[in-house]
Amino acid sequence: MAFTTRAAAIGLQGFRTAGGALVAQRMGMSTVRDAASGGKKRMPRLQKLKRIVYGTAAVGTAYTGWLMYRNRNPPEQLPFDASKKTLVLLGTGWGSTTVLKNLDTENFNVVVVSPRNYFLFTPLLPSCTVGTIENRSIMEPVRILMRHKNREVRFYEAECTDLDADAKELTLVRTADGEDQLNRASADHQDTIKLKYDYLVVGVGGTVNTFGTPGVEEHACFLKEMGDARKIRRKLMDSIESATLADVSEEERDRLLHMVVVGGGPTGIEYAGELHDFLQDDLAHWYPKMANRVRITLVEALPNVLPAFDKKLIDYTQSTFLENKITILTRTMVKKVDEKSFVVQNPDGSRSEIPYGMMVWATGIKAQPVISRIREQFAAAQTNGRGLLVDEYLRVNGAKDIWALGDCAVSGYAPLAQVASQQGKWLARRFNALSSALKDDPTADIHGLIEEKNKPFKYSSQGSLAYIGSEKAIADLPFFNRNITAGGIATFWFWKSAYLNELFSLRNSTLVLSDWVKRFLFGRDISRE
Repeated sequence: MAFTTRAAAIGLQGFRTAGGALVAQRMGMSTVRDAASGGKKRMPRLQKLKRIVYGTAAVGTAYTGWLMYRNRNPPEQLPFDASKKTLVLLGTGWGSTTVLKNLDTENFNVVVVSPRNYFLFTPLLPSCTVGTIENRSIMEPVRILMRHKNREVRFYEAECTDLDADAKELTLVRTADGEDQLNRASADHQDTIKLKYDYLVVGVGGTVNTFGTPGVEEHACFLKEMGDARKIRRKLMDSIESATLADVSEEERDRLLHMVVVGGGPTGIEYAGELHDFLQDDLAHWYPKMANRVRITLVEALPNVLPAFDKKLIDYTQSTFLENKITILTRTMVKKVDEKSFVVQNPDGSRSEIPYGMMVWATGIKAQPVISRIREQFAAAQTNGRGLLVDEYLRVNGAKDIWALGDCAVSGYAPLAQVASQQGKWLARRFNALSSALKDDPTADIHGLIEEKNKPFKYSSQGSLAYIGSEKAIADLPFFNRNITAGGIATFWFWKSAYLNELFSLRNSTLVLSDWVKRFLFGRDISRE
């Protein structure tokens, strides 16, 4: 027993000695590391991560503040220079505004002509019809962009009605009435202005195509401009309020609460989705007796909706609409529209009359009246009635020093916002690159040099997105040599982030984001203006 105790004591003493040596060795190694690092202690990883996050947030806040300050305080601009060439931009849509945004105005005297003094972010226009987004959140005043250019840019709030290609002169019409901006020719008092140009970029977009269907212009609502969104919002609430009156018959009430969308493209699909959300999220609370009686019908002449999307996404959209009780009538053509009903031709050739309370017509576009006047100037080369034929350098066929882009140009590409935007960016860069030729020789032929010194314009598809209601969206995105398709709630959040990124300015992005937050917290505004 004594031997065992003594052995244990010796073992414990040896363990303590070895343990002490090990601790001393570790302390010595730590001292060596501290000496190698200048005596500084290592920062914990969590603390280092916090500093990175705080630093990034501080830099981001400072940068955002600088952007806001710069936006509110534009610099001094160079005045118009008589020795510079005059470049006129017709329109403030995707094409023309992108040209202005990317153009170095120091090299030209730039004049913008448009009946509206703002850029409209059209992909979110359906959201404005039901109050998901406020109207001005997707409107960017063009003068804000103009004031941040190097040289002064002049703006005429007027409509171009004629062109004299030989004299290089435009006829502009401006009315005293500012309410009807896109139909100024109908106003009583008009001011006619003559404007000279050296180079002309036509980007006036298109107007709604009714395909000659009787009654459409008189009784249907369009969805092309902000005024259309306001009209739809008023008409929608008017139909709902009228349906709540006690002396309305049940048949009349059903008619008033029948909402019809004509056109199965992205615009029609997104409007139907937004309308469904408005009924489910808001109308059900404030009009509980009416919400379940509202019907939504989408009419499409083609065999299916969204023909430009993948078949799987088409099926997904149709199944989602079926779940949301949205009726889809494919292979059905609208033949006539009256005040309270419309006539359709069914797939079997028979005709039916359907009562409705509100109709939104979203079937496509056609050329603006000024495009027809330009085409008449070059009738031999302009043989397409849909718009201005252009070559691969966006030059108008048969014309000199005139370019066209966007929906008013027949370029072989679909009339999409991203096509017009890429065309505008390409053309602005070509003008910037060729401006040096004008410095060396004011008589240089940019119209010809643009082909000699540049590759043709080539559109690169960035994919297609569409909102289909119930916080679901679809996406058809290019990935190398194939496309990726997706649909659902995750795609909906991608749709939101993509549009926030594509909005024209920080101001627009902030306003749209705040509108989404307000809708989530307080719902949509149901008041009728």
